[in-house]
Amino acid sequence: MSLSCSDCFSDLLCGEDSSIIFSGGGDDLPEYSSELESQPPDVDEESIAGLLEDEIDLAAIDSRPSHQSIDASARAESVAWILKVQRYYGFQPLTAYLSVSYFDRFLYSHPLPKLNGWPFQLLSVACLSLAAKMEEPLVPSLLNLQVEGAKFIFEPKNIQRMELLVLRVLDWRLRSIVPYCYLSFFAVKIDPTGTYTGFLTSRAKEIILSTIQETSFLEYRPSCIAAATILCAANDLPNFSFITAQHAESWSDGLHKDTIMCCYQLIRQIMLKNRPKKQIKVLPQLRVMTRASITSSDSSSSSSSSSSYKRRKLNNNSWADDDKRISD
Repeated sequence: MSLSCSDCFSDLLCGEDSSIIFSGGGDDLPEYSSELESQPPDVDEESIAGLLEDEIDLAAIDSRPSHQSIDASARAESVAWILKVQRYYGFQPLTAYLSVSYFDRFLYSHPLPKLNGWPFQLLSVACLSLAAKMEEPLVPSLLNLQVEGAKFIFEPKNIQRMELLVLRVLDWRLRSIVPYCYLSFFAVKIDPTGTYTGFLTSRAKEIILSTIQETSFLEYRPSCIAAATILCAANDLPNFSFITAQHAESWSDGLHKDTIMCCYQLIRQIMLKNRPKKQIKVLPQLRVMTRASITSSDSSSSSSSSSSYKRRKLNNNSWADDDKRISD
């Protein structure tokens, strides 16, 4: 289904001048540049401490309200679509996480009307496109990006205009501190030998993506989510089942065991809820017969066979008599 959004943007509750968005204006704005790209820092104490400080500063700038201000069902549907496209094209998990981060940051300050869901779909496409440009070496065209269950298909020019709107709302701050920045560092803290660090980081990434649809995690900072997920991954291994939130608190200044434990318990609850249930095997129905019914059946069958035999015998005799009369 094709949808032209030019006439609909005036209804968006974004506080932006739609005439600027659709008149091709904004020449004074900086161009999109790969210089905005943020690569994960080297794993060391100093860089992690810097990330934690920046994390606090960015949280203060965003001044995020409660997650209750976001439509949970609309968000869950949008995030589910982003994850489908991420799997379809084999994008990095970081690309999907950045997409959702841009999506949430936009909605914090610019709530969208539902309008049959197309504004959320358009925002999802724009955020995924921006994140892919940040992290992926190859990015599909804007039309090809709209796959895997997209309810609306938007023209590339309208997606580009939405991208511009997202950039303006985010103040061109595409650098985001995400849980992935901390995973390698925390994994080394758990296993200094490096034997299981690959498993720990890979498993933690899976857990993050599997819980990203839950709005409850919006209350936790990326460092806390990273510590909680790497803790979950560690507890899946017998060698590290003793690692607790108290251990995680010592990994770096700025981590707090209470918040890590709360996040950890939330993750465990969601993982338990999403665990596929074992299907009960249904055996084919068998007719159970009692000894009495079997005896009665056998007796009836025997009686029936006897009666049939007698009738056959009588008939044979009558035929014999008839033959005898005929011969006489």
